[in-house]
Amino acid sequence: MKKEDLIKKWLDNNLNSNELEAFRKLEEHDSLVKLSDSVKHFKADEYNSNQELKAVLLKIKSNKSTRNNWLKPLMRIAAILLISVGVYFFTTTRDTTISTLVAEKNAVELPDMSLVKLNTKSSLTFNKKSWDKKREVGLNGEAFFEVAKGSKFSVRTQDGVVTVLGTQFNVKQRENYFEVVCFEGSVAVDYKEKSVKLKPGYSFLIIDGIQYAKDIDVRTEPSWINSESYFKSLPFKQVLNEIERQYGISIETKDIDLTQLFTGTFKHDSLELALKSVTLPLNLKYQLKSDTTIVLERE
Repeated sequence: MKKEDLIKKWLDNNLNSNELEAFRKLEEHDSLVKLSDSVKHFKADEYNSNQELKAVLLKIKSNKSTRNNWLKPLMRIAAILLISVGVYFFTTTRDTTISTLVAEKNAVELPDMSLVKLNTKSSLTFNKKSWDKKREVGLNGEAFFEVAKGSKFSVRTQDGVVTVLGTQFNVKQRENYFEVVCFEGSVAVDYKEKSVKLKPGYSFLIIDGIQYAKDIDVRTEPSWINSESYFKSLPFKQVLNEIERQYGISIETKDIDLTQLFTGTFKHDSLELALKSVTLPLNLKYQLKSDTTIVLERE
């Protein structure tokens, strides 16, 4: 592996045991470690890059006769310093993003001790540095929030914004699907020109641009947290989409009305049982086209 790649992976804390051993053998190892330790104590308003640059240029001009002897190592150290400073500012100001893969769930603790549980194939983004001033996250996918009391807390999605102070709620934002369910406290939802407030048990659901009315939900948390997907009077297409996400497969259909409403559940730990749970009530049959493709058709 190239020296530059080793240094980059070291800065990202992403070296395996063999790479770490190779990194330790680099000529610059000791200097890099010392610089890294020093950078941790840097403060942005105390570092004047223009002043430092002028000082280096002045030194170069005053030492032209010995330039070839010290310029190369000096430039090497300067490059390392610039990389270190850049990494410091980059890692302390950039957003943090946590993502889940197929059949994967994750729990994320935010800086204020709020808890977010991510469903499969979802991502959460937030900024630690600005958190005290602005409690805001970006969501792509589905997540259950347990928000600590405090200032306004916002969840931004491609379809709408959910705002609370301290409560428990679930947000699901998929392709042409946007749903918010309030389990505790109150939730404000802004969707295009609509603005609604939800109390515990109430929900807001938009599918393909159409708002659906839903019965009061008496659950204390979404079913997916317990590895089960629950549907009540939802288009069958949404059921199949969720199976595809949970199991990482593709489902093809033949002469099936995907707009018909479905009520039922399926588990996340067995594809065979999941397929039976959604096909038997509708008199459908399924067959394996490949390891990752299922075909559904009528009996």
